[in-house]
Amino acid sequence: MSISKANDKDIPQLQKLINSAYRGDESKKGWTTEAEILGGIRIDEQTLEGYLDHEKVCILKYCDADGAILGSVYLEIKQPELYLGLFAVSPSHQAKGIGKALLKEAEAFALANGCNRIAITVISSRTELIAWYERHGYIATGKSIAFEDIEGRFGEPKQEHIVLIGMEKRLA
Repeated sequence: MSISKANDKDIPQLQKLINSAYRGDESKKGWTTEAEILGGIRIDEQTLEGYLDHEKVCILKYCDADGAILGSVYLEIKQPELYLGLFAVSPSHQAKGIGKALLKEAEAFALANGCNRIAITVISSRTELIAWYERHGYIATGKSIAFEDIEGRFGEPKQEHIVLIGMEKRLA
């Protein structure tokens, strides 16, 4: 098991992982699915290419001994904070410490890049996910944004009034 920076060669595996963790029938095998809230894909290859080409963005990947990507997380340096998103763990490998390991590595990455806090957004109805982040030291910021107001969003709402809330963790 290893965590390292993703590169262009990882795009097909990353796209498959992220989409399977968030949407569709495969995502329902895990506890982090958005399938009942949003339809469609979560990410496409072109967007991943753009992220990997951006100097302030890093995508970390968690690989098994055979090199299969089992988890990933998008990190964007926005000093003094690091934005964390697209957090994905293979539905069949969830609840095995992969997410915790990626979160710990993201915190180290933030500190190494001069960031003193990590910011995230979470769909407000995902109470189990919010609780998971709270157990890892994240607190609600009081900020929110409607899904329809997000630029470049992926997915078709299956519910009305989807809202994302801001959370953050201050680092040492």
